[in-house]
This record gives sequence, structure tokens and C-alpha cells, in this order.
Amino acid sequence: MRHLTLAALTAIGLVAATPLLAQTPAPATGGSSAMHKSAPAPASATKGPTTTDVMHAKHAEQIDINSATEAQLTTLPGIAKARSEAIIKGRPYKGKDELVSKKIVPENVYNGIKDKIVAKQKS
Repeated sequence: MRHLTLAALTAIGLVAATPLLAQTPAPATGGSSAMHKSAPAPASATKGPTTTDVMHAKHAEQIDINSATEAQLTTLPGIAKARSEAIIKGRPYKGKDELVSKKIVPENVYNGIKDKIVAKQKS
């Protein structure tokens, strides 16, 4: 009974350790001197864009409803000249959701543009 328990625990340990061993880097081969190790590549060169980079890019693309021109607002889907004029007339906005609460744009249009707009506050 003890041998069976010991064998079972060993098997479980090997199964649990296999993913850990699969992810360990291979040892460097070649020169035996530790002084000739190459420096690791910078993290930014080996990785794609980070979440922060994506967020900054997203904010750079967003249109500020508190300062955008009529021409900028009309580039949004569902926003024509009349709605862009209404957005400008209703300024300032504390939040972009005020476009719906002030009944400037309908909910379905807001859902289509909410990721493309921002209501920046004056500092």
C-alpha cells in the first residue's frame, strides 16, 4: 500500500512539474566563459505594444466633444451637420454620456461612437 501511494505521489509530482520544466530557458551553449555572455535584448524590442501603448493610441484617436470642430464631429458615424451643431451648442460636457442624457444623440448612435469620443475637462 505504501509503495502504491509513493508511486502515485511521484506520478502526480512529475505531471505537475512538466509544464514548469517546459518553460525554462535552455542553457547557453558555446563559450565556457561567463564574461562573454551577450546582454539580453531590451524588453520593448522583443514584445509587441503594451496595454498602456494601446490605451494612449486609443486616446490619441478619440475626439474631444468639448473642443472638436464641426468638421471633426461629422467624421463620427451617425453625426451629421445638425447633430454636430447640437453637440457644440450643448457644451461643456462633464462626461460623454451626457450626449444621451441631454438628448443630443439617441442611444443607438451613442453606442456607435462612445469608443471614439471623450469629454476632456479644462485644467
